[in-house]
Amino acid sequence: MRILFSGVPAFGHLLPFAPLARAARAAGHDVALLTSGGMAPALAADLPGVPVLPAGPMPDVLFAEVGRRTGVADAAGEPDPRAVAEFFAGARVDLTADEALAAARDWAPDLMVCEATDFVGPLVAAVLGVPWHVLAVGPGVPPEFTAPMTALVTSRYADRGVTPTAPASYVDPVPAALQTPGFVPPARRLPVRAEAHQRPGSPAPADAVRAGRPRVLVTLGTVFTEGDLLAGIVGALDTEQVDVVATLGVMGLTAPETPGVTYRTFAPLAELLAGVDVVVCAGGSGTMLGALSRSIPLVVLPQGADQPLNAARAQAAGVAVVVSDPREAGAATRLVLTDPSYGAAAARLAGEIAAQPSPADVVATLTADRATAGAPAGR
Repeated sequence: MRILFSGVPAFGHLLPFAPLARAARAAGHDVALLTSGGMAPALAADLPGVPVLPAGPMPDVLFAEVGRRTGVADAAGEPDPRAVAEFFAGARVDLTADEALAAARDWAPDLMVCEATDFVGPLVAAVLGVPWHVLAVGPGVPPEFTAPMTALVTSRYADRGVTPTAPASYVDPVPAALQTPGFVPPARRLPVRAEAHQRPGSPAPADAVRAGRPRVLVTLGTVFTEGDLLAGIVGALDTEQVDVVATLGVMGLTAPETPGVTYRTFAPLAELLAGVDVVVCAGGSGTMLGALSRSIPLVVLPQGADQPLNAARAQAAGVAVVVSDPREAGAATRLVLTDPSYGAAAARLAGEIAAQPSPADVVATLTADRATAGAPAGR
């Protein structure tokens, strides 16, 4: 069967496809990814053998267009609902849909899996008449954001004479304790086991933890890593008491000389979590779910996008301390290390995550459903 994944051109939106894509390929299915061609080189190591069907511009072009249309200068750092809707459901659809339709029509998928903020893939699925599924990458987006996006993309469908189709399922890696209160999935929920991102064939990292000292990972993800912010967090940590590993982001910040701190360039989260006792992060969904899948509690300093929502849910679940200033990171980390309730809550969530169906199980369900419905002739 031919499975086409479709998502917004950003690591946090595309890397969650990796476990499903690997499972699909292992089961003998053909797999491709529909997104901006600019993501292809960066994803080559994470999705080996998965071709990228290039469609639409990269985020910098989209954000510039959003600013032109809305006057919001920083739609990522200041998630105004109108600007967010314009990014995902307006500008991206306008600048991507035609290329996406042409590429997908040529590739001829049997089914599609679209991440939850992708509005291009569902349009393609409707036009091609193939079933599609939603992949959640984090807690459900609140109505104040989904309503403007839905209204905007509805007009795009109408302009093209396309009748939208409902998703067949909602593939959800989020444990109940982290889910947005009152959230109702748009289709039947298929739970899937969350995993810390890892690359195929990556060797197990060496354990660099010094005996008797806790280890703290500081990572701000793939969007919000900024030198002064990272330095402020690292400077607040007591490197006489803890070992610190700090990531330099995908843009490769220059590592300063900081005693007691090991700096790492971008690497899969699974490699960074070995021996870690606390993760200090901005609250991206991938980091949050990956750390909790390993029973590791959090200190969260949200910066934008979905991070305030994720931080609030993690705090409510008892697995995180949320701070608003990097200078608070040291005290918050000490609290998480010394109060056993945070580790215990993280361990409970890790157990819940581990009990969910594997990506291979979910792929088997999706393809069995498609086979039952009847794939197009000749596939």
